[in-house]
Amino acid sequence: MTPTDLSPVLAVRDLTIALPPGADRAHAVTGIDLTIEPGQTLCLLGESGSGKSVIAQAIMGMLPPALPMTSGEIALQGTPNPPQRASAYHRLRGPKVAMVFQDAISSLDPIQRVGRQLEEILEVHGVPKSERRARVMDMLAAVLLPDPDRAYRSYPHEMSGGQAQRIVIAGALLLNPALLIADEPTTALDVTTQAEILELIEKLKVEFDTSVLFITHDFGVVADIADHVVVMKDGIAVESGTAPSVLQDPQHDYTKRLLAAAALAPARDQAADGEAIFQVRDLSLTYRRGLFFNRTEVPAVREVTLDLHKGQTLAVVGESGSGKSSLAKCLLRLQDTDGGQMIFKGRDITALQGAALRDFRSKVQVVLQDPFGALDPRFKTIDAIAEGPIIHGVPKAEARERALRMLELVGLTPQAADRYPQEFSGGQRQRICIARALVLEPEVLIADEAVSALDVSIQVQVLDLFTDLQDRLGFSMVFITHDLHVAAAISDNVLVMQHGRVVEQGPTAQIFANPRDPYTRALLQSAPGQKRGLVA
Repeated sequence: MTPTDLSPVLAVRDLTIALPPGADRAHAVTGIDLTIEPGQTLCLLGESGSGKSVIAQAIMGMLPPALPMTSGEIALQGTPNPPQRASAYHRLRGPKVAMVFQDAISSLDPIQRVGRQLEEILEVHGVPKSERRARVMDMLAAVLLPDPDRAYRSYPHEMSGGQAQRIVIAGALLLNPALLIADEPTTALDVTTQAEILELIEKLKVEFDTSVLFITHDFGVVADIADHVVVMKDGIAVESGTAPSVLQDPQHDYTKRLLAAAALAPARDQAADGEAIFQVRDLSLTYRRGLFFNRTEVPAVREVTLDLHKGQTLAVVGESGSGKSSLAKCLLRLQDTDGGQMIFKGRDITALQGAALRDFRSKVQVVLQDPFGALDPRFKTIDAIAEGPIIHGVPKAEARERALRMLELVGLTPQAADRYPQEFSGGQRQRICIARALVLEPEVLIADEAVSALDVSIQVQVLDLFTDLQDRLGFSMVFITHDLHVAAAISDNVLVMQHGRVVEQGPTAQIFANPRDPYTRALLQSAPGQKRGLVA
């Protein structure tokens, strides 16, 4: 029997990695110990900046020079890894360890067909040309792509997010590695696609006899797939153990806070106040592309009807492509509609133009998903917030005073006014985006996936901020999300969309307790955390 037969698939001992001088702490990770036995899934859990991805980079031999490994040892199947960035890693990556990243589309070459990219992996590792296509096709079938031949011939941009992630997983497993590292591979996916990818990884782990190191900030994912869990905070492992023990009997306060943030919060129960401020009746939108023989039509919103009452929050829930964001564009009057009617405060705004449209847009504001891309890096915070009032005719001095008051209201200090976006965390940037939207004192706020890019505990903070500001300022809100935890936590009513249509709507508590439509039930059943009761 060889030494590798007796050894863990992965053994990390006393791993310490330094950060550059001037960083917010001395080390990216300190004294980390990890062990993964054959067939196990270990979840490395923590918020952004906790050191999770740095550990993965170290295992892959990909640490940059600015992050030196100052102590510790990493071994795969009993054999110590070479020094970081050594050429010997070319023989390890693929046959012994492979990695799947969060953004599948960015992991693929946009100008090469999928089949060629996968065959290149085999070519680099010396697989004869005569065998490559068959092995690639077998793997495309193994990751449950509905049409492997079409996938083989496709370019990455022709695939959905879930399909692209299946392709990346196929590439990682082509050489049957002993360890698969999955770094947040489902974070950017909607709930049903996320469930499919998690089930796929579990299936392939057994089929290919592969162990898994799964990096995540989502305790729901942990509940569904983990055998063991290591919880990270500020580069230190604060808790570890079997998944049931950590989920059911957490010992560290930080773990308890993360679990509390992951739990499904009670729905709001705000009574409707008189006539709806926003009424939508039979609204339809079709995207048209091309000319003559190449013309295509894609129905995005189909006969949607909804009411939004003063001070209430309506959550719009559905998968990617369900029409949620297209509906938001219609409500903001950024897209001309094909049919139906939109009434705002008793006035038909369906075909509003000119000064009247400009006045309407000051009353209906939006917070977008990406707080990093939403702010101009050249603008200081105070200028970014004051820009809207100035555009709408408020004198500059008054606009800046409003901006300072709003900064305080969203929980940032006056010192933040003169800083640039790149000097803030994601959660702080989203607070700035919320301040920028609310400084115009809108009557309706549309939040389009406004917390999906944030860690779970930061999500809770931002959701609490929305609720607090809504209670203080009295605006109504349309909250678009694919995350059922979020919908339950913040909304009074829920509207469920599929293929552009509303399949179900009603009070949040009623929808979650007794969903009538099969699609709504499927969404609820797909939410991470079902196995351990993190989702009701």
